[in-house]
Amino acid sequence: MTDHDKSHRGAAGQYSTAAELCRRGIVAVITMGTCPNTDILCSNKDGSKFVHIQVKTFVPENKTCSVGRKAEHDYGDNFFWVLAGVRTPDQKGSNIFYVIPSKEMAKNVEESFKIWKSTPGKKGQLRKQDNTFRSLYLPPTKDPLNGWDISKYENRWDLIEKKLK
Repeated sequence: MTDHDKSHRGAAGQYSTAAELCRRGIVAVITMGTCPNTDILCSNKDGSKFVHIQVKTFVPENKTCSVGRKAEHDYGDNFFWVLAGVRTPDQKGSNIFYVIPSKEMAKNVEESFKIWKSTPGKKGQLRKQDNTFRSLYLPPTKDPLNGWDISKYENRWDLIEKKLK
């Protein structure tokens, strides 16, 4: 997998996230693109409780992870974002996961974008108000606009496990 192959990297992020969920005894089904806001649908073993997961994949050692405009929407208590840091073959170490509740993601991404679009660009120009690009700063960097630090969500699989009990 090369750094430039986004589709393979995205698939690797979804499959590695699903594998981690299954390893923890959670039923995880990849939607294969059939559900626009859910990459992985999870349930407990008896199928009585569900959570939806949107996966965004990044290369560890990058400074940001792109999430897009839909990250500003709170999809409810049973929706999570998983930022999956999938290492390239030449990188050492394990993959990295940040498990972020939809409410926290929406609040912080929206706040940061509002600040960004109200400040002038590098050359003093007005920012595009209809820009669909959104990104999160990855640890160890905090979002310079609103100070949000996602490091507290690293490997927080317990947030999903609690919803499925």
